[in-house]
Amino acid sequence: MILDLMTAIATPDPRQSGKDSEGTGKVRRLFNGAPPKVLSIAGVDPSGGAGLLADIKTFTTLGAYGCGVVAGLTAQSTQCVTAVQLPSAEFVGAQLDTLLADVEIAAVKTGMLGQAANVQVVAEKLAKHGQDNLVLDPVMIAKSGDALLNKEATGLLREALVPLARVLTPNLPEAGTLLDERGPETPKEMTRTCERLHQLLRQENNRWVLLKGGHLPGGELVDLLYDGDRMIELRAERFDTRHTHGTGCALSAAITALIPQHKDIPTAVAHAHAWLQQAIRRADELQISRTPQTGHGPVHHAHALCTAQ
Repeated sequence: MILDLMTAIATPDPRQSGKDSEGTGKVRRLFNGAPPKVLSIAGVDPSGGAGLLADIKTFTTLGAYGCGVVAGLTAQSTQCVTAVQLPSAEFVGAQLDTLLADVEIAAVKTGMLGQAANVQVVAEKLAKHGQDNLVLDPVMIAKSGDALLNKEATGLLREALVPLARVLTPNLPEAGTLLDERGPETPKEMTRTCERLHQLLRQENNRWVLLKGGHLPGGELVDLLYDGDRMIELRAERFDTRHTHGTGCALSAAITALIPQHKDIPTAVAHAHAWLQQAIRRADELQISRTPQTGHGPVHHAHALCTAQ
């Protein structure tokens, strides 16, 4: 089964000549009634390109109400990460208990957790509160190459949190780290890696691995979505831009926002992928950095709300 993302239905641009995508002249509403409430447990990137700030933008753009739990703080820009500070696991747990006792969360994503104690408390609290729609983005390395998850936490992530995932979304280096081997280097190796990663999940229906193939060379990107039975290829054109900071955060957040709004995981993932292709295609419009020719700027999370330049 192959889904061609270049022909998939993406989020429309509602402001073409002052009209919505159907030409009615009405502004598209983000929410129709009460939106699904979704949660990101992640770090803070002050530049807004990745982590919690980026996730909230993605949630809102895709019609979900975003909540957030802070698991890490960074001194970060489009150029580098200069410092990281982690809140205590007790405080992360307190945030989760307080929020989940009050707000009915339809789906959760995790990003940067930073340390073993945070991984453990997040796993415990999600199980305690019966949060079964977990999109796990195993954030380990920033686009700049800086480590965002210490080595001690990797084994605990694999043992305690990965089995809870509804959708696991590693890139190729992260997949290798999770399996304690080198990451796949060919499409054929990606297939075998996807099958091995799925063994880390609970062996029950509707548990998925989305293995992102962006680190492989070539003009076409191929990601694999696998549930232990179906291996779905998701294809997209590679765009020529250096501004791809936070693509993994954006994709996992989009999936989280869309799972409560679609009938099944493959449909939610296909729509999230299509949205992300436009966010990457229009990233250069943002011009975030003073020196955009260096570093890595973010994708355009709000592209559907802005007139294309």
